[in-house]
Amino acid sequence: MGTSGPLVIANELQMHAPPCASGEINVTALVGCDQVSDGGDDAGLASYVSTFIDKEVGHDLKSLKKLDKLIEQMTENKMHLEEQVLTISSEIPKRIQSALKNAEESKQFLNQFVEQENHLLTSINSHLLSAQPWMDDLGAMISQIEEIGRHLSYLKWISQIEELSDNIQQYLLTNNVPEAASTLVAMTELDIKLQKSSCVHLLEFMRATVKFWHKILKDKLTSDFEEILAQLHWPFITPSQSQTTAVSWPASSPEVYSHLETLFCQLLKLQTSDELLAEPKHLPEKYCLPASPSVILPIQIMLTPLQKRFRYHFRGNRQTNVLSKPEWYLAQILMWIGNHTPFLDEKIQPILDKASSAVNARLEFSRGLLMLVLEKLSNDIPCLLYDDSLFCHLVDEVLLFERELHSVHGYPDTFANCMHILSEETCFQRWLTVERKFALQKMDSMLSSDAAWVSQYKDITDVDEMKVPDCAETFMTLLLVITDRYKSLPTASRKLQFLELQKDLVDDFRIRLTQVMKEETRASLGFRYCAILNAVNYISTVLADWADNVFFLQLQQAALEVFAENNTLSKLELGQLASMESSVFDDMINLLERLKHDMLTRQVDHVFREVKDAAKLYKKERWLSLPSQSEQAAPSLSSSACPLLLTLRDRLLQLEQQLCFSLFKNFWQMLVEKLDVYIYQEVILANHFNEGGAAQLQFDMTRNLFPLFSHYCKRPENYFKHVKEACIVLNLSIGSALLLKDVLQSASGHPPATAALNELGIYKLAQQDVDILLNLRTNWPNTGK
Repeated sequence: MGTSGPLVIANELQMHAPPCASGEINVTALVGCDQVSDGGDDAGLASYVSTFIDKEVGHDLKSLKKLDKLIEQMTENKMHLEEQVLTISSEIPKRIQSALKNAEESKQFLNQFVEQENHLLTSINSHLLSAQPWMDDLGAMISQIEEIGRHLSYLKWISQIEELSDNIQQYLLTNNVPEAASTLVAMTELDIKLQKSSCVHLLEFMRATVKFWHKILKDKLTSDFEEILAQLHWPFITPSQSQTTAVSWPASSPEVYSHLETLFCQLLKLQTSDELLAEPKHLPEKYCLPASPSVILPIQIMLTPLQKRFRYHFRGNRQTNVLSKPEWYLAQILMWIGNHTPFLDEKIQPILDKASSAVNARLEFSRGLLMLVLEKLSNDIPCLLYDDSLFCHLVDEVLLFERELHSVHGYPDTFANCMHILSEETCFQRWLTVERKFALQKMDSMLSSDAAWVSQYKDITDVDEMKVPDCAETFMTLLLVITDRYKSLPTASRKLQFLELQKDLVDDFRIRLTQVMKEETRASLGFRYCAILNAVNYISTVLADWADNVFFLQLQQAALEVFAENNTLSKLELGQLASMESSVFDDMINLLERLKHDMLTRQVDHVFREVKDAAKLYKKERWLSLPSQSEQAAPSLSSSACPLLLTLRDRLLQLEQQLCFSLFKNFWQMLVEKLDVYIYQEVILANHFNEGGAAQLQFDMTRNLFPLFSHYCKRPENYFKHVKEACIVLNLSIGSALLLKDVLQSASGHPPATAALNELGIYKLAQQDVDILLNLRTNWPNTGK
């Protein structure tokens, strides 16, 4: 009974269990049906049903009451699943049938379209074949029309050109020059528009026509313009002539200036055609002149007589054409600019302003004259390149000319100028070589001069603060002159090359100073040694000032760009240059500062040795047995301290007179630092002091040693911190000394001890040092300690 019950139930469930289905049937309605294997074999199903019965009924017979309910539930599930299967079985065929029907209809439509497409293709091909002759004929006709259109356009251009040409002819026949000039401008604009055309013959015809009428108009206007200028006594060759003409301006007929204005404006109209036809004269590309338009036509005509004069006097075998006298033609150009400036500003510039032209008459005139100078220089420089004297003289005169041209006559740096000629590679390298050669010669002469180490202003106290020897001042003046000479070079790369030359000269001068200094090492307090030190300090100071100059800051930026391109500096160095933490002179300044420090140290060591020799007796003073102040009528200086103080005083006075203020300040501060430690270690810590000895030491220091330096600072005792604080400890009263000793022993290394020392004015000495000093006192009471 126990075993048959489950088997009967299992068979019943097996009979009612539906097959596991896929698709839309909810197979989970039968619990666990999805876990049955896909094979659907009886063994698997029987095993599943047996497991299910064991789970729901188990071995408890009382649980068999659930069977009816369970069978009912299974029956309902079976019926529900059957309904789902029936529903799906009836709907799927309908959907499939509908889809097949739609596909069939689509196929029929597609076949119809294919048939239509084939029919249309056949019709089109047939039509194309029949229309091909027409298309060939039409294409030929279109080509003919296009050809006729081009011919027509060509003829229209020719007609337009001839029409403009006829108009110019009619205007000239009626002496209507302004309209003729305006018509020529229109013709020139047509020429410019046709530049991209491939009609070569049309272009040639156009250009020939423009050239023909331009020459006629230019010749006529030039002739009339020159007549008017002649009435005004143009050009003004001499200053007196310029002044005479200026005086006669108001008296001149207004008709003359009216005619001048008319002709000037008409010539101005020919500017476009003149630029189109004229072949501009350019210097070779090696001079790297900035691009600039040609000088306006009326100014060209005004320049013509001056150009003739210049070429007559400064070319060929004329006596005025001398390589050794560049100042002759340079001065002539400056004089001509000066002579004509008033007339250009007062008479010509208003005409240009009225014509709405942006041209400056004076600058345009100067630009035209300067081209004569540039041509002359480009011809002369190769002839004197290897004659140092002549070449140097030429450069000097050119620089003076440029300075006056820019400062007096306002010639812009952006225009072509003589510095572009000097910047040409061969000429520039020669300039650098000559500049270096003459600078080195100047350095030789200045260092060998009898007055090389004497200040020019030695008798003028207010001026001679730096006590600069003549050689150092002359050298820095030389560097300043070199800066002025290359300051107006057109490119930063050329300026940087000159900057490198200056740095080389500074380094060379430093080496020469070092060599002279080594000869004077045995007399490190001597006049020449001090003069060398002053020179080094002066050069370093001036270079530091120059580093903040706008010109050198601009060079620093240019150098930064060059270094960044060439990767010649580390990122740190580039960053320092970019942030202005360093300067272009930093390397030189560092070397000079190192030399200055070495020389100062040598002087300090020399004086310090003398002071130590003079302090031998003072070190051996009997500090233990000196009488107390109460036993003396009045305190007085220790006799053994006199040599020390006299030596110190004499050397301070000597060096104060020979060194500049900043150097002497560094000197005495370095000396005091060593002296403070020496007295503290060799005099104080090496002895024991009774009350009288401590008082005498304090008197010697505070009333005699410290005041020696009161001329150089307000509180000299602050520079003798060890000695001053040691005197405080040694001269404490007995009670205060005992209390301090107790504090130091009971609170070693703690704030209370530091606070106690600070109350006494002791900040420099450590607690251990104070304890040592207290033990150097011999005037302790007998307390058993």
